[in-house]
Amino acid sequence: MAKGIIGILTGGGDVPGLNPTVSALTKRAIREGYQVIGIRNGWEGLININRDANLEEQSHAMPLTEDIVRKIGRMGGTFLHSARTNPVKVGKVNVPSHLQNEYNEEVNDLTPEVLKNLAYLGIDHLVPIGGDDTLSYGVHLYKKGFKVVAIPKTMDNDIPGTDYCLGFSTCVTRTIEMARNLRTCAGSHERILVMEAFGRYAGFSALTPAMAGASDRVVIPEHHFDIEKLTELLVKDRRKNTSNYSMLLISEGAIFDGSEMTFENEQMDGFGHKKLGGIGDLVSQQIRELSPKFNNGQEVQIINQRLGYLVRSGAPDATDAIVAVAYGNVAMNLINEGRFGRMVCMRDGTYDSVELDVVTASKKVVNIDKFYNVEKYRPNFKNFLGKHMWI
Repeated sequence: MAKGIIGILTGGGDVPGLNPTVSALTKRAIREGYQVIGIRNGWEGLININRDANLEEQSHAMPLTEDIVRKIGRMGGTFLHSARTNPVKVGKVNVPSHLQNEYNEEVNDLTPEVLKNLAYLGIDHLVPIGGDDTLSYGVHLYKKGFKVVAIPKTMDNDIPGTDYCLGFSTCVTRTIEMARNLRTCAGSHERILVMEAFGRYAGFSALTPAMAGASDRVVIPEHHFDIEKLTELLVKDRRKNTSNYSMLLISEGAIFDGSEMTFENEQMDGFGHKKLGGIGDLVSQQIRELSPKFNNGQEVQIINQRLGYLVRSGAPDATDAIVAVAYGNVAMNLINEGRFGRMVCMRDGTYDSVELDVVTASKKVVNIDKFYNVEKYRPNFKNFLGKHMWI
């Protein structure tokens, strides 16, 4: 093709908004004279390309056309599939069979193979769509000389350099909706409801729904909380409620004094992260055991609900559907202008781009001095003037 070939991949956890982004980017690219290739399974796909087969025979790459992407624009998830592979740190057992003679260390850097595979597929420009882990490898490829334009996605909304990441609005919408539905159970049985939300190091996905009234209290990773104090507050909230129940939103990465981050198991992904989960179980048990101290000696029963994958499933809400189209088009603008090593972003309510290496240069977490009341375990929003709508 006269203008070259664009490769697109999605990495990390799925979120609503990925498919419409791929669709918007593909349609515009083809109409402007580019060819588009979709890489299946994120960075894992790029280490598994078979250089002895043509494109139609590849299991980890496929040509994208307007017909192929037309219907996916209204669907959740990613039809390109995803993975949490880090090509810089590939374990010996995960090295593709045809490369095991050359790469036989316990941990291997397969970046040379990624670059060879990109060249073999004829890809001139690469658009990775992902969170900070996925995009950190995009930074690595750009520093190796490859033309990269990145798009941020994560329902945690914690990628530096942008006010908004794909998937966040749908996550907040789903969390608020489920919290409202769960109120009927908590109220019917006069219990304390504990809802575990996503959020490893940043509490945006719990704090924002709490700001919209999804819970009485919220605890986030940025501030270690006192479990006794939290129990006392929730018991008081329950007593004040005419239906005799109260609600807590807790980020999966939250930690209370004397505890540690809670994991489902010890297995790590390619970026060194263990799978979080279980803080809701632990806190529910602690609250139940401590509740008699603040409830005239009577134990309060708990409803413990992990929101989990329900907040990232299904079709995107209106915001994510619109931002997806915009982000795909901004990425195409950057490619047309020859501005690589950039990440599409939203800043101060407008679409923009920033240097891609901002992803690895800093961390984005909740500013607790501005947005979180550490005494009341609630969002702090006395004054919205001059604040961005997404905290």
